[in-house]
Amino acid sequence: MTLASFSDYRDAARRRLPRVLFDYIDGGAYAEHTLARNVADFEQVTLHQRVMHDVSSVDMGVELFGQKLAAPIVLSPVGLAGMYARRGEVQAARAAKAAGLPFCLSTMGLCAVEEVAEKVTPPWFQLYVMKDRGVMRELIARAKAAGSPVLVLTVDLQTPGTRYRDIRSGMTGVGGVGAQIRQAADGMMHPAWLWDVMVTGGSRRFGNLTSAIPKARSLADFWQWIGANFDPSMTWKDMEMIREAWGGPILVKGVLDVTDARDAVSAGAQGIVVSNHGGRQLDGAISSIAALPGIVWMCSRP
Repeated sequence: MTLASFSDYRDAARRRLPRVLFDYIDGGAYAEHTLARNVADFEQVTLHQRVMHDVSSVDMGVELFGQKLAAPIVLSPVGLAGMYARRGEVQAARAAKAAGLPFCLSTMGLCAVEEVAEKVTPPWFQLYVMKDRGVMRELIARAKAAGSPVLVLTVDLQTPGTRYRDIRSGMTGVGGVGAQIRQAADGMMHPAWLWDVMVTGGSRRFGNLTSAIPKARSLADFWQWIGANFDPSMTWKDMEMIREAWGGPILVKGVLDVTDARDAVSAGAQGIVVSNHGGRQLDGAISSIAALPGIVWMCSRP
């Protein structure tokens, strides 16, 4: 089958990936109302068509943080991308570079920031606020040393949202040995993925967090570490340490409220990513596209 549309690629991923991975990347929090709202509200966005203008040469390029982009698009961070395809983060970075776009590497990627920088180009780096500020400083220092031009601070995951699909699939560690056996059997039923990732895909450790979670070997280890180490006490005051350690452009990702947007700018952010984490955190929240106009309007006022 020739893949043409987004739905084609989604169906191909469903066939290729074990359930635990497909449900993780495809699913949302709780009953997935916010996830559905993201899709439904975006579908309601309409385009205003004009005709009889010369469009034989169209330039969608923009400049952002000193970088020239072929279009106003950035590949956002995706956790565990290296589990979906061999060195997935490196592949994504190559695709972004070929398209003239930036790639943002997740803290929770399998490929370390150094690997992506060496094999492709220094990526933007996404960071969470963790209880151990020493781990955060180490990650910031590594991203700086690798040449990352922009830091993307995700602020809407103080505690992981409950995702029913991940509980059912065993991603969160619920189900014990039985869930592990089912995952292993499911993996065997996907030979292309098994060969590409598990056999020939290289290290499956979390490259950016090898010093923080050296014993992590499974998806459940990954999820349990997040629940134990992400910091629910973070406030805008934490931006001071991050700004001082980074010294470059910072984007705050996970803003849905106009007051939070203004607070982010006041705390020193150079930009805002209006996002509800893909509907994966607070179920029942406003869609990202619905929140965007109000934040743009408020932040553009003097």
